[in-house]
Order: sequence, then structure tokens, then C-alpha cells
Amino acid sequence: MNVKLNKSDYILLAIYYGVSVLMTIYEYATQNEDLIEYLLDIPSFVIVDISVICMFLYWLLPDYVLNNKKYFQFTFWALLVLILAGFWEDVVGFYSGGRDWVHFKYGYQQVINYISNTAQSIGLPFGLLLAKKYYENQIMFSSIKEKQKENELKLLRSQISPHFLFNNLNTLDALIDSDTAKAKEYINRLSLIYRYLIQTKDSEVMELTEELNLAENYIFLIKTRFGNDYDFTITKNVSLDNKFVPTGAIQTLLENVAKHNRAQHGKVVKATVTIDEDWLTITNTKSTIKHQKDSFGTGLKNLKYRYQLLSDKKPEIIDTLDDFTVKIPIIKLSEES
Repeated sequence: MNVKLNKSDYILLAIYYGVSVLMTIYEYATQNEDLIEYLLDIPSFVIVDISVICMFLYWLLPDYVLNNKKYFQFTFWALLVLILAGFWEDVVGFYSGGRDWVHFKYGYQQVINYISNTAQSIGLPFGLLLAKKYYENQIMFSSIKEKQKENELKLLRSQISPHFLFNNLNTLDALIDSDTAKAKEYINRLSLIYRYLIQTKDSEVMELTEELNLAENYIFLIKTRFGNDYDFTITKNVSLDNKFVPTGAIQTLLENVAKHNRAQHGKVVKATVTIDEDWLTITNTKSTIKHQKDSFGTGLKNLKYRYQLLSDKKPEIIDTLDDFTVKIPIIKLSEES
């Protein structure tokens, strides 16, 4: 669940506290409060309330509940925040009211009051925000899932399209006469790719080792078809245990390398797949061929949609004059000991 504030959340808070301020001003006016109480009490309660809400949304909930399930630590820090906020409000009220500090109350009961008063003060706006975020996330997830299904169907259809099959059959036809052994290997690799696509068509993520096996088979097809036009290198800097990526993600990126780049004037297209702890990076040298209308943007949008469901990180693109780089986050499904 995304709990960070967006523009509409700030508008909601502004409306809520705008009304609250007007009501407080009216209340102070009927009680003939001094000007200093208007100037100190009202800004203080607005700032403290919003600060406490932001602490819960940006720190306490993400760090101790949503991500790590550390409920004891969450309870401790939440109570401490409420106590400090209540204490500050009490101090400001005493100062603005010009009361004698000798009468300032301490003790266990006062701490309970701090917690109760602050919780009541932030309860309604905080509840409104959480309810709003919940329904926004439900709508977003429904939209993403629908889009993901559409894109996965398009991806599968693109891999088994007549054009894809036609290109591979042409390559096979040439190999059968010139290199029978390689033709058999080509058929074997092609069948492994189709088998993998069929077996994983309903899987959102796959183990990185399985995806790399698919990638190696796909690289074999590309290099067999285009000869020495492409030079692919896979570098594994870390263990592949407990590492996952969206199904077919690497193949999508490799396909676009071959689709949008061609060897020119004897210059080979070099592509490097690098696997680090948290990222898988694919960098390729660029050529000057004209891109087709079905550009890389479609595949990248597909990945971005899928990562919205699977991770809090997003794919990154670095496009320079000579190189094109895509970094996709590696997903870990379990905590490592």
C-alpha cells in the first residue's frame, strides 16, 4: 500500500485544517481569548498535527509495519511521538495562557492525557487519509492488473506470432543445408523457448536463474540468425539465490537490442547484462538505424506497470549518445537470514 501523500492528500488536509482553524477562531472569539493565543495555539496545533501524521505515514508505518512487521518498535515510537506532541501542545497552551508554571501538571495521568488528546486530534484527518489511500490503491491495483494481463497476452502473442516463427524457419532452412548439427541445436533452443513461454504464461515473476537460461537460448537464436553482428556478455557479480524478475523481462530487453540496433560498417553491437545485488542492468551500444513505430517504449511501459505491483522500485533508463542502458530492480520474495 502506498501511504505517501500526493497533491490531493494535501488539498484534503488543507480543507480539513482550514475548517478546523475557522472553528477554533470562532471558539476563541466567544471566549475572549488574548491575541497571543490566536498566534501561538492555532499554528501550533496545525503544525504538530500535520507533523505527527507525516511521521506515521513516512516513517512509522513504512519502517515498522508495512515493510518489517516490527509491531513492538512501532508501538513504542508511536506512543513516544504522541506523548511529545501532547507535551508540546500543553507547554504552548500554558505559555500563551499566561498561567503560572507552578501549576503545570506532571505524572502518569498527564502522560495518558497527552496520548489521548493527540490521538483524538489527529484521528479524523489521519483516518480520512488512510481511507482515501486505501481506495486509491485498490483502484490503481485493479487498473494495473488489467493492464498487466493485456500486456502479457500481447507479449505471448508477439513471441508466437507468424512473423517470429517465419524468421526462425528461414534461419532453420538455411542451416539444414549448411550446418545440420547447428540446425538441430537451433531447433532444440527454439523448443526450449516455446516450452518456457507456455509454462510461465501465468507467472508474475520467475527465478533469475530460469530467466537467464531463457536469455541464453534467445541469445543463441539471435547470434545464429545474424552471425557476428551482436556480442552479448552476461556478468554475474552476486549469487542468484532468492532473486526474481518479472517473467520474460530479460528477453524483452534483449529483443529490443536486436530490434533497434544493427551492426554498421563492421562495428558490432555490444550488449552487456550485469547482475548486481539489487539491479539487473542491460547496456548496449547504439546504431543509427531508424526505429519502427512499435518502439521500445511499449515494452518499457509494460515493465513499469508490472513493477508497480511487484516492487517499490522502478526501472531506470540512461540514454546517451553512444549507449542505451536499462536497469530493472531485482525482486526478493523472502528475507535472507
